[in-house]
Amino acid sequence: MSTVDWTGWRRQVGEPAAEGLRERKKRLMRQRLTDTATEMFLEHGFDGVRVAEIAQACGVSEKTVFNYFPTKESLILDLDETTMAALRTGLAVPGHCPVDAVLRVLSDELHGMTSWIAAQDDPAQAAAMIRRFRELIRSTPSLRAYHRDMTDRLIGVAAEALARRTGMSPDDPEPQIAATALLGLWPIQFRSLGKHLESVRTPEQVHKAVTADVRRAAKLVEAGLVSFKALGEPPIPTPAKHSGQERALPPR
Repeated sequence: MSTVDWTGWRRQVGEPAAEGLRERKKRLMRQRLTDTATEMFLEHGFDGVRVAEIAQACGVSEKTVFNYFPTKESLILDLDETTMAALRTGLAVPGHCPVDAVLRVLSDELHGMTSWIAAQDDPAQAAAMIRRFRELIRSTPSLRAYHRDMTDRLIGVAAEALARRTGMSPDDPEPQIAATALLGLWPIQFRSLGKHLESVRTPEQVHKAVTADVRRAAKLVEAGLVSFKALGEPPIPTPAKHSGQERALPPR
């Protein structure tokens, strides 16, 4: 029997504070569909599995699957509304450094993943599963395209929030380039995670190494965003450390 919960790392940590029976059933069905799809895609390849087969494995109709997920790609790369909300809220606060807001979101995502690895009976096997998931996305053209579309949507969210801070339009060049630079930190973390998971490291070491890589990139982005204060923004603080990336892993 496998010692790893193969799909737990993709779930949101915790459950909603207030949730009715109907909402809970919908959430659990959504989770079941994406977990089953992930397992099947990893075993047979994305193009080797039909949506009808996922539906059959879950005991539902194909129509039901599409009621929850509009496309096959979204079964495995669903855009997290929690991430969108955290990004929108963090970037909307005048005077707060936009880089710090993004680093907090990235830190939460990294913390959730490395904490899950640390909690498994076989962390090495758990890390291997994440590497397989990463390779599946990289090797599947439709998933790469869908991932780029998700990034574009997040850039749109970030551009809107930054534009409101300066009284500009989200389509103006300044919020567009600022948002694009900020969202560029996501692939930095994604690639860094894959790199450090390939070596023999503890989850704590992976967390520290990935955080260091993201901070290096963030310094360049932060330097460029200082010019935002010339567009009606209050001065941006430049703390010595980004506390949003300092979360410690829970003890095993």
